[in-house]
Amino acid sequence: LQKTLENWDKHQCRFCVYFSRSPANVSIHERTHTGEKPFICRFCQRAFAIKKTLLNHERTHTGEKPFECQFCQLAFAQRISCVHHERIHTGERPFMCNMCGSEF
Repeated sequence: LQKTLENWDKHQCRFCVYFSRSPANVSIHERTHTGEKPFICRFCQRAFAIKKTLLNHERTHTGEKPFECQFCQLAFAQRISCVHHERIHTGERPFMCNMCGSEF
């Protein structure tokens, strides 16, 4: 189902108010409603709704660690784990508590 809002072509979820300019994003979102999980792990047959999630999961079986810390060369299976680790080296504390102002 396509819906035009503010002169932009938007594609809307068939089940809720979610919309996106990308029909692929809507298809992925609709799987949260349908429960469809078309991507199957080739090692353990676990099913996933999102291909990227499957690829990340399969690294638990292969041991692949394609993300390397730019400071110490420690390797990680997930990009976000590498990003969080690199903050040890940079001292970056990107979050702040709304109550006390402490950064973490």
